[in-house]
Amino acid sequence: MTAHQARARKLADRIKVIVAETLEMRVKDPRLGFVTITDARITGDLGEATVFYTVYGDDRALAETAAALESAKGVLRSEVGHQTGLRRTPTLAFVADALPDTAKTIDDLLVRAAAADAEVHAVAAGASYAGDPDPYRVSDESDVADVADVADVADDADVPAADGVAGVAAVTGADGADGPA
Repeated sequence: MTAHQARARKLADRIKVIVAETLEMRVKDPRLGFVTITDARITGDLGEATVFYTVYGDDRALAETAAALESAKGVLRSEVGHQTGLRRTPTLAFVADALPDTAKTIDDLLVRAAAADAEVHAVAAGASYAGDPDPYRVSDESDVADVADVADVADDADVPAADGVAGVAAVTGADGADGPA
């Protein structure tokens, strides 16, 4: 950020404060509603300043406040020039800030997302797994007994047993009981 940009940013912040204080203390227009100055921006040549504002109320209050700001533009500009000490006072343009509308849109989207999440959670609460509850193979005694039966068949047929099967048969015993045979 250059020094010129920093100066413009500081001047915009100062204009925001000056306009807000002047609206509160000096402008006595009854059309002026509950107005809040939210931001101010100034061009690079410091010739034009845009002041953003919000108004509490309906569209009628917004229109009346816009008219009151237009009529008070001269007083506000002279106060900005007096307090900032600039050689050339920037012109002021007032723009209704879209912040409340954007915030309402975001709130509506969050409510819709929360409702969709609650619906998914309700569907998931009554759901069951597609396969077994425990998809991993568990070694229990019936598996060891099956391997021992295979070893007994191999002994009866006079066929040498596979290494893995013979090892299991030796540990469990011929009758399937734990311990040596």
